[in-house]
Amino acid sequence: MKAHRPRKRFGQHFLRDARVIERIVASINPQSGDSLVEIGPGEGVLSAPLLERAGRLQVVELDRDLAASLAQRLGNPPGLVIHQADALAFDFASLAKEGPIRVVGNLPYNISTPLMFHLFASGESIADMVFMLQKEVVDRLVADPGSRQYGRLSVMAGFYCEMDHLFDVPPDAFEPPPKVDSSIIRMVPKRLSEGDRALLPALEAIVRTSFGQRRKTLRNSLKSLLSADQIEATGIDPAARPETLSLEEFSALALKHSSGE
Repeated sequence: MKAHRPRKRFGQHFLRDARVIERIVASINPQSGDSLVEIGPGEGVLSAPLLERAGRLQVVELDRDLAASLAQRLGNPPGLVIHQADALAFDFASLAKEGPIRVVGNLPYNISTPLMFHLFASGESIADMVFMLQKEVVDRLVADPGSRQYGRLSVMAGFYCEMDHLFDVPPDAFEPPPKVDSSIIRMVPKRLSEGDRALLPALEAIVRTSFGQRRKTLRNSLKSLLSADQIEATGIDPAARPETLSLEEFSALALKHSSGE
């Protein structure tokens, strides 16, 4: 079948390197009967080995032409279900009727962050996620407090998931080659309690406000939300800067903010 011409407006870069494909599949380690969901299957280079090992696969593809041709590319396998849809608006929880799903994919870099947070909202329905993302984004996701990459994304993604940076992928593994390096990350959603979910709005406000002025101390950046005395009451120095705080410390500030004490 004729190769699909990558569409810039969809952020399409098609993986071509067989060794990288094999390594990604090995990292996913699909088992027979797994409820696998692939986002953005493209020409199906990952779909084929995933289907072979798991026996079934659901895919979510925005590009109408790719969605229409995928089954034929893969030999019309009976275990393939194609959803021609925008992943940003797709109800992934609806696919978890038989238990938690496993989500994989080479995510379009122009929508990767909002797409991950869309998936986090369905975390109870997801067993794990293995994604290819821009390396810079993965570095930010797994960054530790005190590092240059640590920021709002690190904290909020860490609230939802345990994360592991698996390996990097060079631009020449794709057609056309992107202008950035890529990385593979595994994300395992945490099982959040009702208390965790109730704290989320306050945590988002604290983290957003803190990193909105990351050069300022907490005393100055959070003054609209917490007083210096309230910050100090959590055991945190009001003179600290946001990039030095752990998720647990941000959660303590959020709890203080939500309590109004």
